[in-house]
Amino acid sequence: MVNGRTKIIACATVIEEMLPLMPSDLAYEVLDFGLHLVPGSLKIRLQEAIDAACPEYDTLILGYGLCSMAVVGLQSRNCTIVIPRVDDCIACFLGSSEAYTAQNKKEPGTYYLTKGWIEVSDTLLDEYNRAVEKYGEARAERIMRVMLQNYKRLVYIDTGTENQEHYREYARSVAARFNLRFEEVVGSNDLIYRSLYGPWDDDFVVTPPGKTIQYTDFKTTATTTANFNLYSPTPPTRKDANG
Repeated sequence: MVNGRTKIIACATVIEEMLPLMPSDLAYEVLDFGLHLVPGSLKIRLQEAIDAACPEYDTLILGYGLCSMAVVGLQSRNCTIVIPRVDDCIACFLGSSEAYTAQNKKEPGTYYLTKGWIEVSDTLLDEYNRAVEKYGEARAERIMRVMLQNYKRLVYIDTGTENQEHYREYARSVAARFNLRFEEVVGSNDLIYRSLYGPWDDDFVVTPPGKTIQYTDFKTTATTTANFNLYSPTPPTRKDANG
């Protein structure tokens, strides 16, 4: 497999973490993060992107997880589709589903932020400001109290990309504004790195041409024979957020 026959299709938050690791000649497409708000619309847009890419590419790597079932039902006649076997992108930023589970056990009521989420204006403060614009300040305050009644903690995931201090302080201010305990955890690019360079083991759903992605694919660990390293060039040195 060579770079010219592989394409990335990812949301704006995930591509932020992929770009520093990607070969310069690897094709990619970024889909609007707002599609997550309506999983049905995200599914339609993903299928459109897959259909458009397949005549030119052999392998499509999706920078998504299960994402509220948005990837279930996707299929390709001609391409192999590769997706991290995770519920959502938080696990990608933490490095594994196990790391995500550990954080949830520590504090189930946790709201997560990364540089990418802040960049696409998907934070509690952005939600609040949109609610103020639509409903007025008093009602917006009530909406946020209901939204956050089960949340106690805001975790900023340091993914190691540039200008972390700026985004860290922004996350800290959001936590303070909504009376959430602020914590920072060091993320890992392990899952994103292996999405790009393999091996595609049980941490990935690898769907061959002609097959449809099923919900059960994300809940089983049957390694497929399609797992292989993508590129002949030597991958870049792996570097997590702690350097």
